[in-house]
Amino acid sequence: MTTQPEVSSSAPYRSERYNPQEIEPKWQARWAELKLYETDLESDQEPFYYLTMFPYPSGDLHIGHWYAFSIPDAYARFKRMRGLNVLFPMGFDAFGLPAENAAIKAARQGGSVHPATLTYERMAHMERQFAKMGASFDWSKKVVTCDPGYYRWNQLFFLRMLERGLAYRKASFVNWDPVDQTVLANEQVVNGRGERSGALVERRLMPQWHFKITAYAEELLDFSGLDWPEKVKLMQTNWIGRSEGAEVRFKTESGDELVVFTTRPDTLWGVTFMVLAPEHPLVEKLTTPEQREAVARYVKAASHLSEIERQATDKEKTGEFTGAFAINPVNGERVPIWIADYVMMGYGTGAVMAVPAHDERDFAFARAFGLPVKPVIAASEGAEVDGEAMTEAYTGDGVMVNSGPFDGTPTGKGTPEGIHKVIAWLEAKGKGKGTVTYRLRDWLISRQRYWGTPIPVLYCDRCGLVPEREENLPVLLPEDVAFMPTGESPLKHHAGFLNATCPSCGGPAQRETDTMDTFVDSSWYWFRYLSPDLQDAPIDRQRARRWTPVDQYTGGIEHAILHLLYARFFTKVLRDLGFVDVDEPFKRLRNQGMILGEDNEKMSKSRGNVVNPDDLVAEYGADTVRAYLMFIGPWEAGGPWSSTGIEGVARFLNRVWALLTEPVEATGGDPETRKALRRAVHHAIKEVTEDLEAFGFNTAVAELMTLTNAMSRAKPALAGTDVWEEATEALLLLLAPIAPHLADELWERSGRAGSVHQQVWPTPDEGALVQDTVTIAVQVSGKRRGEVTVPKGADDAAVLAAAKAEPNVARHLENAQVVREIVVPGRLVNIVVRK
Repeated sequence: MTTQPEVSSSAPYRSERYNPQEIEPKWQARWAELKLYETDLESDQEPFYYLTMFPYPSGDLHIGHWYAFSIPDAYARFKRMRGLNVLFPMGFDAFGLPAENAAIKAARQGGSVHPATLTYERMAHMERQFAKMGASFDWSKKVVTCDPGYYRWNQLFFLRMLERGLAYRKASFVNWDPVDQTVLANEQVVNGRGERSGALVERRLMPQWHFKITAYAEELLDFSGLDWPEKVKLMQTNWIGRSEGAEVRFKTESGDELVVFTTRPDTLWGVTFMVLAPEHPLVEKLTTPEQREAVARYVKAASHLSEIERQATDKEKTGEFTGAFAINPVNGERVPIWIADYVMMGYGTGAVMAVPAHDERDFAFARAFGLPVKPVIAASEGAEVDGEAMTEAYTGDGVMVNSGPFDGTPTGKGTPEGIHKVIAWLEAKGKGKGTVTYRLRDWLISRQRYWGTPIPVLYCDRCGLVPEREENLPVLLPEDVAFMPTGESPLKHHAGFLNATCPSCGGPAQRETDTMDTFVDSSWYWFRYLSPDLQDAPIDRQRARRWTPVDQYTGGIEHAILHLLYARFFTKVLRDLGFVDVDEPFKRLRNQGMILGEDNEKMSKSRGNVVNPDDLVAEYGADTVRAYLMFIGPWEAGGPWSSTGIEGVARFLNRVWALLTEPVEATGGDPETRKALRRAVHHAIKEVTEDLEAFGFNTAVAELMTLTNAMSRAKPALAGTDVWEEATEALLLLLAPIAPHLADELWERSGRAGSVHQQVWPTPDEGALVQDTVTIAVQVSGKRRGEVTVPKGADDAAVLAAAKAEPNVARHLENAQVVREIVVPGRLVNIVVRK
């Protein structure tokens, strides 16, 4: 006798067309009214701090923003339903060049626009767009970096760092854009020109403010306890560039000392020339009259190249002989001194010893200019070494040759005996010492622009450089400024800002007109989200102790050696200044890839391949755009946009709608149908949970499609039964982070109470996942001829009987002699025959 399935008493669905343009505004307003996503930071519930990199207020959310924010939003929703007290705030990285350049452009056209006005208008517009995305940000914790209530704390940190010697001012060579009238980072110089202005960049020696990030170089190399992508850790490690070696003291023939750092002091006997950076202070003094014109021309040409361009490995080697010579301290040989743009003043000492026989860059330079190549390391004892015959540098391990007292000593990076012995010899002779250097340079924070944090120092004729008093903070940006067509900072000409009183003597003083690099703003903002309205301190230390480090951080890998490195440095500084108690900013980091155009190229207006998310929302709804961005591929990889792909996802969500709204007369189904549906449901719960935890959004969407198909097959038999209601509830809960509006609408229409986003995430019933049967492949003489489904645990005789009864298998057994029968339990049957 068959038992009738239990029928749910939930309210019936109302069948009508899926209309996201009607549904989505309704739920966005409901969520805002309920303050559904405001986090109680004092709750006893387990905290989970989830953060994605805040945007610059550009004015419009493009499809890249959607990829960077809607998918993390799904993760935040998922973690809330997992029972965690999720803090998922948002704000704006609001200072920077674009808004100020808009003001300058208006000035050139005879108009007027203020960066603050433009910035706040753009932020308001983007907040409205975020709402249309269905984002679950906690806007009550919003941080805006151009607000004086925020940047006053940048100034406080600066003053405390100045006290500790972690902020200082010195003359540095910088990339100067004569059109934008400011210093540019190396990354902002392309082919010797400003990335934005297109102007030929100049290398200038200017007084600049720096943060001493090098003081933390060794600590920044320690990534223990951080769940970060290996690629990011490697990029930071290489950027910091720790090198062990020796400082060696050469002298010029005129008696000036030239100190070089080398990781291979064992090759000192192979030095055949030296190279100085074009900016080296000794270049002008050393250059002979005959070479002066050529050297000056070369120095000027080098000043128009960025450091990245100068160090490109595929760049043709260029240089100029100064006419001067230095003396090699280990053998007294006279070596010519050249200048070349691949040597940088910021790396090491700005002078290198060149060993062309054992360094690829030096070898290329030597061959380009006909300089000697002298081998001092042989691959093995007795191996012939001929510098003139060499076609490439030998950089492997070996034994020292032509090296005076060290001939025959094993040496190299793998066998460093020679390196250690030569360092000891140099120290004993007073000609050098062992040391460690870093490629990392101190962070230059000065910017000659208006729209940034004013640097809180003054210059007094009597007292010199004087820090502003902390009680006078913030040093405010004046609002009544005139932007000049030249692009020069208006702070330099604003009498009310420029002219001030010395905090030390009370006499007249002038304010610093440089502002801080905007990366300062983003180097601590996650701490401020915890107490955005706190007046007497930048950070609520007790809250920071409970909520930080951030549990999960997401954003683009392009920030690996700028924002992410600066954030780690700043956290360690704030710890040492007593503001926080943590060593690192973010426990776990995940990076998203890039969405490309349908032509597989980076989206740009010039290529005509830009996808406008506002148009997509108008056509398909936000949930479809969200779900397609998740389905497009692994989040960390990105991928090309596909107009046919989004159509497929739109059809999927329409199927979900129809599945749960269109009535059907159910037949009741049999036990096997019920078991199959429950198995599909709990398999989906298990897989989607694991996928979302691992940021596998594309496979989670695929699994939901599979579940929907299984429910479609089962609906005619099981609609309205307890098993169907279980499946319906599971589908909506699993769909909620991905398509939040649709899930909440169907949850309400099904008669279920509250918002779907306030429900508990489902857990799989392991019992439902157990299969009673197993499908086994059947081969005849090694060729697959069919498959059979048998009870799990069936003995070999029963499996063989079922296999032989399979029609296609039986056909291949006709008129054949069975010579062997092989049963691999649960997997395979192979019947070997002879015809």
